[in-house]
Amino acid sequence: MKILLAVDGSPFTKRMLAYLAAHDEWLGGGRHEYTVLNSVAPVPARAAAVIDRETLKAYYADTSEAVFKPIRSFFKKQGIEATFVGKVGHAPELIAKTADAGDFDLLMMGSHGHGALGNLVMGSVATKVLSACKTPVLIIR
Repeated sequence: MKILLAVDGSPFTKRMLAYLAAHDEWLGGGRHEYTVLNSVAPVPARAAAVIDRETLKAYYADTSEAVFKPIRSFFKKQGIEATFVGKVGHAPELIAKTADAGDFDLLMMGSHGHGALGNLVMGSVATKVLSACKTPVLIIR
């Protein structure tokens, strides 16, 4: 199974990863192909215009690596191999497009679980991904 894991380094990401490690047999057992995706919000255009490209590129890479570092360690302990991908963009759209374009069998992500009223007022990355993604999504709260 080809699985995309959308991560942001929050406690909700940690819950999702713990669920994955504890329930690998539920996902079909055997070996799966994991891709870990982190979406970094773009620097505003006015600020990006005065920053050289290499510095900006390093900022985006460092931001993703800060999220990936503990996940790499966790995966190593669990014996899970994965590809790590950091991309720049609006998280819900980026996650949905990556899942669909990568022909993934499943997208897993953590959610804050604010509920219907919270989503109405604040919006939710998970809700927006669900509405834009054709790939099956497993949301862990």
